[in-house]
Amino acid sequence: MSKKSVAEVANDADSVNWKEQPDNHDYPAAANYLGLVAPPGEAQTLADRLEKAPIEMFKAKDILRAAQLPRLGADDPHVQIDLNKAVNGEAWSPVLLIRGNIRHGLPAVIADGYHRVCASYVLSENTDIPARVIDVDS
Repeated sequence: MSKKSVAEVANDADSVNWKEQPDNHDYPAAANYLGLVAPPGEAQTLADRLEKAPIEMFKAKDILRAAQLPRLGADDPHVQIDLNKAVNGEAWSPVLLIRGNIRHGLPAVIADGYHRVCASYVLSENTDIPARVIDVDS
């Protein structure tokens, strides 16, 4: 069987193999990013809470809309890495999200996995993405 191209796996919402749990290195990466938008102690607390949150499923298009982030294209080097993983059948790590607050006009935050969300969208905007998600005030 020959290796598929990105074009051949595109528009296939089932073309991504997802791991059951995020990778261990995703939590420090999330804490590092969150340290740019929250005080360091709070950022670490949020990352620790993400580690205990259950997995939920969200569409790629909805995650990007909720986070109010642009979709990076297939030409982005980090998105390309994830697309190549899909082509090679490598499993992706679920993403880590902080839920937005509609009452305060705050978008969701992709604490880890922005490039995976964008790569998923490139393949199919309806890709179901496993994510750990928490509320900031819980």
